[in-house]
Amino acid sequence: MFWVRFRSSIILMAIAIATILLGGNVMFAVVLAISLIGLMELYRVLGIHKSILGVLGYAAAVGYDLLIYFGREDLRFELLVIFMLVLLGAYVLRFPKYTADQLTMTFFGLMYVAVMLSYLYRIRILEDGLVLIWLVFIGSWGSDTCAYCVGIKFGKHKATPKLSPKKTVEGCVGGVVGAALLGLLYGSLFREQLAALFNPAVACMLICAASAVISQIGDLAASAIKRNHNIKDYGKLIPGHGGIMDRFDSVIVTAPIVYLLAVLMKI
Repeated sequence: MFWVRFRSSIILMAIAIATILLGGNVMFAVVLAISLIGLMELYRVLGIHKSILGVLGYAAAVGYDLLIYFGREDLRFELLVIFMLVLLGAYVLRFPKYTADQLTMTFFGLMYVAVMLSYLYRIRILEDGLVLIWLVFIGSWGSDTCAYCVGIKFGKHKATPKLSPKKTVEGCVGGVVGAALLGLLYGSLFREQLAALFNPAVACMLICAASAVISQIGDLAASAIKRNHNIKDYGKLIPGHGGIMDRFDSVIVTAPIVYLLAVLMKI
């Protein structure tokens, strides 16, 4: 299993690097594809992936990303309002086929997966996006690696025994500290490319530390959904890892934080 996971990780990393370096249409297409697959995985868990609610969710995800692609981000809120109205229409016209809970989760899925992941593309199209976007992966996958290593070596106190018995307080702290140090190093190495930040090294350290905290919450939230529905993985697309939601659960919540903090910390 280790070598299967390792091989998949290498392939994923190669795809991620190529996608980020190419940027533009390639980045947009990959992010949209990941969003749709992740949304389908979540909707499948909720039992609405083949329903009219699911189809409306996929359409809204495409529409949301296209607004960003064509520079009409000012209409994103209006699209969400229209999506809610259309969902209400489907709910009323097909009553009692769908429940209020399914309606709520359809909207939740769009926000949780598609809207949050769209920040990957939004970061990349920033003026210094090619450099900033790597902070997302330091804050998510980097912190996860640090947390795992520290937890294995020093972990004694369970952080969330009912939700994730293997996670320890020491591991969680190690993940945040490790991501912060990696961010500090990254900001120091690419100080010139990140000159727009008030203090590149310190800014990257703070961004990665905050991202690491949110990353762990995102990871646990995704696990909570799986536990609520008694499943092990969201899918089988990535050998050794599960589905898109299993591998990108922390990236989903980290991307918006990196974007917001990077914008706020610009000079």
